[in-house]
Amino acid sequence: MSQELDPQADSSQPTAYQIRITGRLDPRWEEWFDGLTITLDGGDTLITGPVVDQAALHGLLKRVRDLGMPLVSVSPVGLDPRTPLETGQAGVSDVKSEPGVGGLSAPKSTATGR
Repeated sequence: MSQELDPQADSSQPTAYQIRITGRLDPRWEEWFDGLTITLDGGDTLITGPVVDQAALHGLLKRVRDLGMPLVSVSPVGLDPRTPLETGQAGVSDVKSEPGVGGLSAPKSTATGR
């Protein structure tokens, strides 16, 4: 998939991300996640805040892996963390599961033109 680069984007500014994981993580873990904000959303935990670059994002994802909590999504967010940026990728509501090989589910995009 190719994405168009925004010529107006300032690469010197960190991008805010929202990482959603299944399960409840106490806000006391914020320091371990480099000061990102931890909030609860139903049975999920949202880890939100600015990330300086892709290497730092991968470091955060390794920490999520080390917790053993299932990763649900990683999304760049605007000023309001409830509003993901438009990325041109299918969102959760655009994906359906179909039985795949060995009974495993495989996502299928329902977006038009694909």
